[in-house]
Amino acid sequence: MVISAKGEVPRRIEKDGKVQAMVVCFILGLGSLIILNNMWTMGDYYYKVFPKYHPVRVFTNVYQPFALVATLILAHYEANISTRMRNLAGYTIFFASSLLVLILDLATSGAGGIGPYIGLCTVFASFGIAHALVQGGVTGDLSYMCPEFIQSFIGGITSAGAIACAVRLFTKYYFEQSENGLRKGALLSLAISTFCELLSVLVYAFYFPKLSIVKYYRSKAALEGATTVAADLAVAGIQTNPHAECDPNKQERLSTKTLFLQNIDHAFALFLNYVLTLFIMPGFLYEDTGSHSLGEWYPLVLISVYNITDVISSYIPVFKCLKWESRKGLLITSLSRFLLIPAFYFTAKYGDQGWMILLVSYLGLSNGYLTVCIYTLVPKGYKGPEQNTLGNLLALWLLSGILVGVSLGWLWTVGKTEKVG
Repeated sequence: MVISAKGEVPRRIEKDGKVQAMVVCFILGLGSLIILNNMWTMGDYYYKVFPKYHPVRVFTNVYQPFALVATLILAHYEANISTRMRNLAGYTIFFASSLLVLILDLATSGAGGIGPYIGLCTVFASFGIAHALVQGGVTGDLSYMCPEFIQSFIGGITSAGAIACAVRLFTKYYFEQSENGLRKGALLSLAISTFCELLSVLVYAFYFPKLSIVKYYRSKAALEGATTVAADLAVAGIQTNPHAECDPNKQERLSTKTLFLQNIDHAFALFLNYVLTLFIMPGFLYEDTGSHSLGEWYPLVLISVYNITDVISSYIPVFKCLKWESRKGLLITSLSRFLLIPAFYFTAKYGDQGWMILLVSYLGLSNGYLTVCIYTLVPKGYKGPEQNTLGNLLALWLLSGILVGVSLGWLWTVGKTEKVG
């Protein structure tokens, strides 16, 4: 395979498999979050099974420390870890854990109690490790490929929430009048999630590495000094020699510290973005928005509105004229989103459901748009190994923001004598 000296993808290779690769990236994004989103949208079921344990908030708090610590470790050693083994391990854990949730519910017949609750908390810990493996592994892998791939990956992530909500709304409506309908809908949602996780394992393991455009980018990254792609290239039938001469024009690789300092504004903007989003979603939307005419459908409708607008906004930057590349502008916008906190507080206390839906829409639109703009802007101008490092650093800051956000989310419960939900 001939690598262009200018770093440009030959037209023949670009046309051969680009669309297929984008579809696979979407599936990988879907698989990295579909089960977690399904578990969150099943909050109505888990609040019925575990009414005293704040399940949505606790599950998220259990999951996040494991995700963050694992991401921190993986970001430190990313240059020496096979991307293929890392991503396959992550998606396999997602699949096995999803299947385990399904089996646990079937084995206990949907019974509550501390035993099944601890079992679910343990499963969420494994979800955290799987997410750490996949989030940094895939974003690092796609960072040295074309921006459309990481765009599709993020599109899959945001679509996971919308699809989970669509499935939950359908199952809730379809089984509403049947006996034990809430549990039947939850089981169907879990089965669909498990299938998506299995699909992610299969397409990444057997289909993605053999696409011509993917082989091209990975071969180029190997020439630039990346050692993490060797296993993927071997699967594609391309042997790499670790002692071979690399690109003679390759400059010395920048350190992780230097890369972080050069992109600290982007990292901080991403961190702030997810602190604010997870401070509100999903715990606040389930427990603190009061009772309205939609009744028990209200939290699920709010979660669905957030996820739909998140998906829509993640595709806005596809149009270059609408893509924001101002470093200062992205940071200021991420900071300004914290004005939503008093807006949500007073709307929940005094406003009606229409105003709350409007606020949730803006929360989703701003979250998806800022995430895609930052993720597609940061890797530009760097070599393959550096882009892989940056992908892992962004994943670390994203998950740090999520952990801080869900932890601060408990502040909404201060002063309450009983759970609202």
